[in-house]
Amino acid sequence: MISDVLAEATEKMDKAVEVCKDDFATVRTGRANPALFERIPVDYYGTPTPLQQLASLQNPEARTLIITPYDKSALKEIEKAIVNFPNLGATPSNDGTIIRVTMPELTEDRRKEYVKIVRGKGEDAKIVIRNLRRKAKDDIDATKEVGEDDIARGEKELDAITKAHVDAIDEALKRKEAELLEV
Repeated sequence: MISDVLAEATEKMDKAVEVCKDDFATVRTGRANPALFERIPVDYYGTPTPLQQLASLQNPEARTLIITPYDKSALKEIEKAIVNFPNLGATPSNDGTIIRVTMPELTEDRRKEYVKIVRGKGEDAKIVIRNLRRKAKDDIDATKEVGEDDIARGEKELDAITKAHVDAIDEALKRKEAELLEV
């Protein structure tokens, strides 16, 4: 029973770490990364649709991204979504068939602002991990078929699992901060 709770908590914490890493990928560095644009919601016939479902994204140069819509009628909406997306600072240009996006150079202040955003995302992920730990601890405490020693052992193991996942988030955060501050 306790092993099932620990396995479920580990699985959910693994997913939380992956989501955190994906969130870090959406914060831009000095180069145009297609991952920055994949989740931009585009108003496509009244429905917010992720950009990756409406267009192909290519990265021919370090600071340039080419977006080729599958449906040419969505060109204006895609361009509008990119301009209105917060914290991107990208300038799209539309030639009628594709959108070329040029990312500006990052200033030192902008880099520090991005570091703050990444730290906030990291802290949010740690909160998710702690909430999963709390729920798993409550589930372990609620088991009645096992003894107190097994419950204590399960809680120690849960703490180790939680620490490992928090450390994984810290490590990913450290790598992203170094990447953002690299000139």
